[in-house]
Amino acid sequence: MSIQEEIKKRRTFAIISHPDAGKTTITEQLLYFGGEIREAGTVKGKKTGTFAKSDWMDIEKQRGISVTSSVMQFDYAGKRVNILDTPGHEDFSEDTYRTLMAVDAAVMVVDSAKGIEAQTKKLFEVVKHRGIPVFTFINKLDRDGREPLELLEELEEVLGIASYPMNWPIGMGRAFEGLYDLHNQRLELYKGEQRFADLEEGAELFANNPFYEQALEDIELLQEAGNEFSAEAILAGELTPVFFGSALTNFGVQTFLDTFLEFAPEPHGHKTTDEKVIDPLDKDFSGFVFKIQANMDPRHRDRIAFVRIVSGEFSKGMSVTLSRTGKGVKLSNVTQFMAESRENVQNAVAGDIIGVYDTGTYQVGDTLTVGKNKFEFEPLPTFTPEIFMKVSAKNVMKQKSFHKGMEQLVQEGAIQLYKNYQTGDYMLGAVGQLQFEVFKHRMEGEYNAEVLMTPMGKKTVRWIKEEDLDQRMSSSRNILARDRFDQPVFLFENDFALRWFADKYPDVQLEEKM
Repeated sequence: MSIQEEIKKRRTFAIISHPDAGKTTITEQLLYFGGEIREAGTVKGKKTGTFAKSDWMDIEKQRGISVTSSVMQFDYAGKRVNILDTPGHEDFSEDTYRTLMAVDAAVMVVDSAKGIEAQTKKLFEVVKHRGIPVFTFINKLDRDGREPLELLEELEEVLGIASYPMNWPIGMGRAFEGLYDLHNQRLELYKGEQRFADLEEGAELFANNPFYEQALEDIELLQEAGNEFSAEAILAGELTPVFFGSALTNFGVQTFLDTFLEFAPEPHGHKTTDEKVIDPLDKDFSGFVFKIQANMDPRHRDRIAFVRIVSGEFSKGMSVTLSRTGKGVKLSNVTQFMAESRENVQNAVAGDIIGVYDTGTYQVGDTLTVGKNKFEFEPLPTFTPEIFMKVSAKNVMKQKSFHKGMEQLVQEGAIQLYKNYQTGDYMLGAVGQLQFEVFKHRMEGEYNAEVLMTPMGKKTVRWIKEEDLDQRMSSSRNILARDRFDQPVFLFENDFALRWFADKYPDVQLEEKM
């Protein structure tokens, strides 16, 4: 098979949702169909010791939440599927946002009882901004939820995207009978041995069933007043196909997967900083680092840079240019993933996600290229932290472990490090409180370095140019520090302190982001 044909087989997507909508569970079921796992370990299985395959980090297994983006790959129905399971918790949206830059489509999981929730809305905005297709899976039909028509209406009103139901529920909760599959013109049965029935047989099976009759009424209404199906509108991100089902009972998931692969896009091009688009079918390899993860294998204390291949083919041992430094790097120790398990890879093509062993060479957002063309892909989104903690090693004898752990975890980009200009104290900045808890947990569990953390409250961060800096500008209300790239930065107590500074030093330009 030619490289071009291999590339066209790739389907790379992220799963997004609010916490607890069932995102990790549906990922499990997809892996089950891909033959990667024998049983789907649902997130609720803590007492039995079954944990979700994609939640590989200890803290994720203990809490039943995803705090890092997992990458998983499998072959199914002639396609190579790359799934990125993203953290739903808002504190980790930075990791999620970067992950959404590395995919060609998104699957949005919605809880049928709760509808569109805050985090779903936030993540949808990023997907919409990128203009990639969104496929919606309305989950938990095995429980009582809101009326399907009401859910579709909310989807369109809150997210501002047209929708088209690919199937329709017949009852829900204890009265859940199955799905009327509009796309395949059949019924999918929830109870009994038989899985599918054609529409004629279904009409006999459900004769005088009020839930079936209600479903038919809803479908008739949708066909008269609803949106028309359009594969082009789906690919343009203007229409979301909606699927109903239950990830927990693995109902409707395989139909979703089959239909998703029918309409999901092949790998697409990515823009460079000078507005050129790199075509996936270009023969020269290129890619970008969208994530760095330390200690995926705690026994080896390693670190992996996740690379989305944008064009061409990777082959083991190839040399690439790191655009940021202009230096050559040999890609010899490269892996692909099934959550925490991984295998060395000889070849991969555009659309694939590979893990490159990292000894400190890479940064999130780095571009890797081959050939004469020198370019960088558009920068990934960064977030200015809002809450801060002073951090130090609890045991002075563990300074080496403390520094190594802090350096590696900060390089992942989930937490940011600052050093007080006057005192030399280390300060951590984060978007939300959970990031600090995860940092502390990982420092102790992965680096054997207990830490002391003192809350500093909220701060407003502003960078200052080196040539404008005067140490006397620092005060108790605006702490002068250095970020991890050694750039000078002020941490202001509040907006009032920031305004006071601007009035006192009108000629000094402060930047919100570096």
